[in-house]
Amino acid sequence: MLSSPPRILSINAARRRSIAVGAKSQQTGLFKEPLAGPVLIDANGLPGDEIINRRFHGGPDQAVYLYSQEDIDWWAEQLQREIDPGFFGENLTISHWWSEVRVGDRLQIGELLMEVTAPRVPCAVMAARVGNPAFVKQFIKACRGGAYVRVLHAGPLSVGDSLEVARVQVDHPTIDEIFRYWHAKTPNADFLRRTLAAPIAIILREALEKRLPDAEAATGQLPGL
Repeated sequence: MLSSPPRILSINAARRRSIAVGAKSQQTGLFKEPLAGPVLIDANGLPGDEIINRRFHGGPDQAVYLYSQEDIDWWAEQLQREIDPGFFGENLTISHWWSEVRVGDRLQIGELLMEVTAPRVPCAVMAARVGNPAFVKQFIKACRGGAYVRVLHAGPLSVGDSLEVARVQVDHPTIDEIFRYWHAKTPNADFLRRTLAAPIAIILREALEKRLPDAEAATGQLPGL
């Protein structure tokens, strides 16, 4: 049971802008800023929120990215800097997470219904945003990835709204378990099959399906068994 439901602290979106990643300049939608509510959120995410690299970000299964103020406060202490809502590219800054966030957990605010689909994977653009090329490794070690959700039913959202959390009643993997496995070097066919049985984002599914044959071979398991 939750001691208190998570609340929406900020709703964030971004227009594209340039950022220096190493010696190159790239376009990014990472620089998200708070929007005045209410905001209608649908299967495509937030209005006006530009997604540049759709190979890894966005799409109906990763329409909205959530990050918590508790994680932001932790990073502010680690990095010794002030961190504003939207800094990590999150669309929704929430007050806190519930325990063991799992793929398939559902979040409802009035008509708006969302479903957890995947953790966020850090990239070089995030490291450039922080100003430290080593930040990707730091982010992975911290295991504070946040979560993507798909929008099952569109609806308006305002700052201050509380999220009603419906925990999935199946033993799907947690977001943290998937995050750690994604960056681990040890193959685990059982975990991969368990994850592929969950309603994960299509981008994550395609990547893990490619890993499964090698994991089965490494663990001496026959495909499909």
